[in-house]
Amino acid sequence: MNNFLFELIGTAFLILLGDGVVANVVLNKTYGKNSGWIVIAFGWAIAVFVAVYIAAAKSGAHLNPAVSIALAAAGKFDWALVPVHIAGQFCGAMTGALLVWVTYKKHFDETDDAGLIKAVFCTAPAIKNTPYNLATEIIGTFALVFGVFFITGADVKLGALDALPVALLVLGIGLSLGGPTGYAINPAGPGTAFHPFHTSNKGKSG
Repeated sequence: MNNFLFELIGTAFLILLGDGVVANVVLNKTYGKNSGWIVIAFGWAIAVFVAVYIAAAKSGAHLNPAVSIALAAAGKFDWALVPVHIAGQFCGAMTGALLVWVTYKKHFDETDDAGLIKAVFCTAPAIKNTPYNLATEIIGTFALVFGVFFITGADVKLGALDALPVALLVLGIGLSLGGPTGYAINPAGPGTAFHPFHTSNKGKSG
């Protein structure tokens, strides 16, 4: 039960703070309107830090089906627990998204651009080209999973800051690889970020 519950809670915090920073940047009449990609990338990194910190001791803080499946495939996680983790992740993602919607409801109402509204909950390519967009997401997800493997297997322990390396990894992916597609890299989330400043995104879902 702890596995399901803490994957749910951790993923809910991940999406609450992650989609929340996107809402703050793209929706009309927020104090963070147009504050930019750097704010989104840092907001998501902090979201990862908080979510991992909450869930790590109880469920391992996978918070992402790609991580759960990759760890199981590598023999580092019991396959029998994968469905429980993924169920918690999807339930948590939906909970976090609902809380973002409630928090920013009046700002959604003030935003007419459908592309910006969708940007809070999904990703879209800055230049639509399916093979290259797919390659970008595969590369980003590989960087995430490969990095997590080394981080979780390292002998270096940071105590209360153990969640920091994963957060910095996500920050690096966002800053370095996020421009083409918005670096979703998480099948459970409504989308990890979105580049709202390219006109080709208007009205598109991801």
